[in-house]
Amino acid sequence: MANLDAFEIRDRGSAFVANVYPASTPDAARRAQIHLKHVAHTTRPASHEIAAWRCMVLQRGKTGLGGPDDFELVAGSDDDGEKYAGGRVLKVMQAEGVIDAVVVVSRWFGGEMLGPARFDHVETCAREVCRTFRLKDDMATAVSTLKSLDDVLASLRKQLAPLQTRPEKADGTSTLAPKKAADPYSALETSLDIAKAKRLITARENSIRSVKLALKKARASALDSDAAAQSTQPQTEA
Repeated sequence: MANLDAFEIRDRGSAFVANVYPASTPDAARRAQIHLKHVAHTTRPASHEIAAWRCMVLQRGKTGLGGPDDFELVAGSDDDGEKYAGGRVLKVMQAEGVIDAVVVVSRWFGGEMLGPARFDHVETCAREVCRTFRLKDDMATAVSTLKSLDDVLASLRKQLAPLQTRPEKADGTSTLAPKKAADPYSALETSLDIAKAKRLITARENSIRSVKLALKKARASALDSDAAAQSTQPQTEA
């Protein structure tokens, strides 16, 4: 089970490490906790495995066909001996709008009491992984949108190409879709550059509008050519 990201803080010998896992149900959240405690940390057990989860689940007796009202948000937390800490992680998740995930903040006690600072570290770690979770989720949505727009653009260009004597756009560049890389957006997903993703989406939308206009003009021109050709054909007597 792979976590989506991790964030660490060290203070006076103590270490705080947050991990976030996707979890669509409380059972999935629990499995992630068990994996972290008994697999990932088996050779170096943490003093506390503080967790919180928020999952959008189907209500009992519902099918999901009724829309959002068929679902309910189920949330919970686990202090694991660090009183109130789980609730703090849950509040961070609520503030960051993270759903269908479990955040686990592991603490290794270094021998010196940290007082209230320990809660600040728990919250900071949780906040960082929550923001990364949201960023990756936003990027996944953006990449999905880009791929859909690419398919639309390729289809429009395919329709346009036979209608042109030269497969060119109005700006003189080829309307034929370039060969796609195996995964053209892998670098974008790695960088998590949402601003760039949004610019690419805008560019694709502009290209689609441009090709649609060119396709409309090409079809009108083809109809005019057909009409002109028919008008020049010699009339035969009945």
